[in-house]
Amino acid sequence: MKSGIDRRQFLKLMGTSFLSLLLNQCGIRPTPLVAPTPTIPVSPFPSPTATAEPSLTPAPPSTSTPQPTVTPDFRATAAIGRVKTYDLPQLRREMQNMLDQLGGLADVIRPGARVVIKPNLTGNTWSDDKLPAPSTEMFVTHPALVQVLIELLLDAGAGKISIVEGLGDEAIFKAWGYSEVAAFTNASLVDLCKPAPYKDYVPFPVGAGRQIYDVLYMNAVMREVDVFISVAKMKCHSTTGVTLSLKNLVGLPPVSLYRDDEKHNHRSSFHESTIYDTRLPRVVVDLNLAMPVHLAIVDGIRTVEGAAGVWDKGYNPVQPGLLVASKNALAADAVSTALMGFEPDASAGASPFGYADNHLVLAREAGLGTNRMNEIGIVGGEIAEAVFPFKAAR
Repeated sequence: MKSGIDRRQFLKLMGTSFLSLLLNQCGIRPTPLVAPTPTIPVSPFPSPTATAEPSLTPAPPSTSTPQPTVTPDFRATAAIGRVKTYDLPQLRREMQNMLDQLGGLADVIRPGARVVIKPNLTGNTWSDDKLPAPSTEMFVTHPALVQVLIELLLDAGAGKISIVEGLGDEAIFKAWGYSEVAAFTNASLVDLCKPAPYKDYVPFPVGAGRQIYDVLYMNAVMREVDVFISVAKMKCHSTTGVTLSLKNLVGLPPVSLYRDDEKHNHRSSFHESTIYDTRLPRVVVDLNLAMPVHLAIVDGIRTVEGAAGVWDKGYNPVQPGLLVASKNALAADAVSTALMGFEPDASAGASPFGYADNHLVLAREAGLGTNRMNEIGIVGGEIAEAVFPFKAAR
């Protein structure tokens, strides 16, 4: 599929349609034999001024925890994994090995911990039958990776587990295999673009290091979190250069509160109105300050280069065969960026950050960790041996 429209135009054409899918979990650890199959075919630029958050009077949840009970880990260590397919046994072995190399999960998962997993489920399902490969092998997080992760979390003593995303298409959870994963692992599915199961969205303070927003509004389910995990896809992005575990959090706030008007079906208020975007990289930082990531995993097994998805010109399916994991999201993204053949500490305006400030640099300056490779410990492999050069998005 080739398209002459950009992602904003693509999303504008989609219309507004969301589904809130909620399943109860009972804490049973499964032992799967087969993977779920999705039902689809095989600078010196000035900083923007702060803007006011949406005017909203949210109803607080009936039960809530103001802050996660596990403190995010800002130590800079990342694990590199190598696997060619989404075969569940292979994925489990490699993921277990990577987590062991990071010191295991005992310092992250406490008995009964409430865990929220945020995959990257961007776009929609309308063009699935026209794609050269399944969407999960191109531009969204593969469900098999999330299933294996949930198994390992349950092994480590996790309690309630939720899979969340701000959906742009009500069919996504089912079409891309997540309904099967949730049913099999007793996880819950939550569409963050709706306030359910609560009456309204609630504020999350950004705190020290804020860039744009003092608070960001999200589904109150995000307050019921002890451990927050970002499971991203390894991709390039026309605005932010790369889209990895930090950028993955753009899907947390509801579209309805962060669009300029109802004509938009994307978070248009997060973007600069000019070609060069100084705003979105800073919104990414705010989101990570408001909702810190405790474990970041990047799916680079099969993905696309030159684009964030099939709505962008120049997308090309690739098979790097890579996984990256870290207890610090910025370290995971810096290593992933290096594995993609880019410089994680590149100056604003330099490739792949040709159309935006480098949000990895901004994240370091905001105290979220480091993006400097000489300050990050690498386990499981060497960058030079695993690097898979990507074409940057245009």
